[in-house]
Amino acid sequence: MSSDHWERTAEWWQREFTDGADPEYEEQILPLTAEHLAGARRVLDVGCGEGQITRLAARLGAGSIGIDPTWAQLTAAVGRDGGPAYTAAAAHGLPFRAASFDAVVACLVFEHITDADSAIAEVARVLEPGGRFLFLLNHPLLQAPGSGWIDDHILMEQYWRIGPYLVEDTTMEEVDKGVVLPFVHRPLSRYVNAMAEHGLFVTRMEEPAPPPGFIERAEEYEFAATIPRLLLMRAEKR
Repeated sequence: MSSDHWERTAEWWQREFTDGADPEYEEQILPLTAEHLAGARRVLDVGCGEGQITRLAARLGAGSIGIDPTWAQLTAAVGRDGGPAYTAAAAHGLPFRAASFDAVVACLVFEHITDADSAIAEVARVLEPGGRFLFLLNHPLLQAPGSGWIDDHILMEQYWRIGPYLVEDTTMEEVDKGVVLPFVHRPLSRYVNAMAEHGLFVTRMEEPAPPPGFIERAEEYEFAATIPRLLLMRAEKR
């Protein structure tokens, strides 16, 4: 996907998912991130967008830096201020020395990264020993391409269909009218094994139910309220 595409979709992201617009961020992602960033001193937000998690880290008292390859997002981030610093960079080439941070966050970013292995290697490189990596994803199993709630009127059954989980693939999904984004699906084992190869070992995993605010806005999810959309893994560097 070209950089121009991400520049064009930045305004949509800023309108729909930041500054209190999205209940999943407000009720779930930001509180979970704050919990797992507690006590961090130097935080890197990989794929920071317009910086809401970078600003959260700053409010928690950390020195925080956000990186993103999209200038429209970085411009908005600087305009919203809040104390952090921002720079243009991609996840597979972080412009920082080894062991520069005690916490790295990547929130709903790796679904859009082609070279996940290089990006994870870079996260491990810039983390100090004992540092933490907060890795938030659309749940690789339960949100695999083609997954969704099925109300089968022939068999008289209701169930959550799982898409082709083991197939690594990139799909183009229309996330809003006229807004199409690439999503890279990988099995969970790909991420866990890549982290382990670089000394990042999972110490905590969260699979929270969709928050009430999301259920209110997405009636089709009412019967799938026990199916998590989000996966959070906390890994620590040895």
